[in-house]
Amino acid sequence: LGPAFGRTLGRTHGELGHREVVEAMLAGISDEGVTARLVRVRDTADCAFIGHEAARMSGSGVAIGIQSRGTAVIHQKDLAPLDNLELLSHAPNLTLDSYRSLGRNAARYALGKPTEPVPVRIDNMARLKFIVQSTLWHRVEVDAVEAGSTPVEVSLGPSAREPKGGDA
Repeated sequence: LGPAFGRTLGRTHGELGHREVVEAMLAGISDEGVTARLVRVRDTADCAFIGHEAARMSGSGVAIGIQSRGTAVIHQKDLAPLDNLELLSHAPNLTLDSYRSLGRNAARYALGKPTEPVPVRIDNMARLKFIVQSTLWHRVEVDAVEAGSTPVEVSLGPSAREPKGGDA
């Protein structure tokens, strides 16, 4: 998770709650019989570097990096930071099914299985509609960076129907 994910910001550009996005990715990972953990990478706001750092920490060497706006990447620890296995850069076009499929694909990479295309909505105007919001939200993500900090493990915390607490 990026430094502002579920903290300073709580929704993606596609108007999906961060909690629901994480739950969808975890469900996709679980669909493949893989166990996941959540870490917050605090020293960068760059999606590729978030994913790369998480992959370096992962037992399988594969991880998903996600920014607050919903941009996500599947990374592998032995790839260069700006290289990746999959990139979902048009966050407004992503649905909870997209994130669940992304989770399944990450688990499949970890298991050495073939992956499947991630379903996305088609909106050719999304980039134009969200360019200003993207820039502003990126600034919020950058402001949440804690230079020199190490990643921390986080928990999803209780659902909205339970008492408040937890993270992300």
